[in-house]
Amino acid sequence: MTTMTFDAVSECRPGPKWHARWQRSWPAYEAWFIARGGDLGPDRRACRSAMQHHMPELVATYDQLVAVTGGSDRAARFLSTWCPPTYLGGCSLAARADDTGVRLVRNYDLSPDLNEGLLLRSEWVRPVMGMVEFLWGLSDGVNDAGLSVALAYGGNSEAAEGFGITTILRYILETCTTVEEGVTKLKRIPSHMAYNIVLADRSGTSASVEMRPGGGADIMPRAVATNHQRRGKPDRPSFTRTFERHAHLSGLETPAADLHKSFTSAPLHQDRFGEGFGTLFTAEYDPEAGEMRLIWPHEQWAQSLDAFEEASRHVALAPHPGWTPANTETGTDWAMAIYVDWVQVGRDYAEGRGQAVEFYIAAARQVEGNTLLASQARRKSPV
Repeated sequence: MTTMTFDAVSECRPGPKWHARWQRSWPAYEAWFIARGGDLGPDRRACRSAMQHHMPELVATYDQLVAVTGGSDRAARFLSTWCPPTYLGGCSLAARADDTGVRLVRNYDLSPDLNEGLLLRSEWVRPVMGMVEFLWGLSDGVNDAGLSVALAYGGNSEAAEGFGITTILRYILETCTTVEEGVTKLKRIPSHMAYNIVLADRSGTSASVEMRPGGGADIMPRAVATNHQRRGKPDRPSFTRTFERHAHLSGLETPAADLHKSFTSAPLHQDRFGEGFGTLFTAEYDPEAGEMRLIWPHEQWAQSLDAFEEASRHVALAPHPGWTPANTETGTDWAMAIYVDWVQVGRDYAEGRGQAVEFYIAAARQVEGNTLLASQARRKSPV
């Protein structure tokens, strides 16, 4: 058994609260950014220019965030999420509207060491509440106009020129009021990887959109999504069980108000934390009320845009048999998880030759050690 800490924070504009979060999370993100080749990506000017072209309404907030961090080139490039390193995730999504209400529900599936656990309420362009990714982007959220949105990995690690999807979701919630507006902008803004997006608004309108790497989007017939797309073949379907989860979602006839109940049990709920694929939380959004709940098997936490309460929750996550959390007698170094090649992990499990997560951490440690030795040797060599 292990626990995760979830924090609810309210700050209208980027200030000391966001800065404290930056100081806490940036060292790990910076290490990930460097290890994944982020320094070889577009320069600072190109990153800001891309944001100015595609998401001009967010530029003032972006500039303020960069200033709060101290203004380094690396921070500016990282926060733009323009052509970032690749990253993976899981997730199941569904939206439904009927006479019981409107709901958008998602499961967030990932390793507990790779999630920020931050629910942030802000008023950067308009009031928005959602789960933070990459320190200012969103994996899911709702705004004061009654628009809600959530993402799921599209199942293919191909990358192209575009933005990190969490920044795109932030942009949608900051600037759109309806599903129709959101879909229009999703079609316009390029995503750097394949992602599936589900949207719902207070009118009961919903949509599922498949974002293609480098730009382009396809509208799906049902407002559900897991980790594959109509185009192409997912790179690890047996690992994520994406087809099984999608079929289950497509067959649900649950009323909107009860939709969340299906997400807390198999096949949607995952407990393979040691493989980097456990359900860290279920998020239920009510666009009509501007409310949301974080749900776990034995606990839930309700929040509202109009009555947001800052607090922290320590939540117990039930692991699969054999998983040992960090800081125990096994000595598993979960800080090294940022260096693990999770793409390779997924492929190994999809092909039936997966290893315990400690194996991949040990491999990452060896690679980082060799990189450090090479760097030291270069510094000692005569110029």
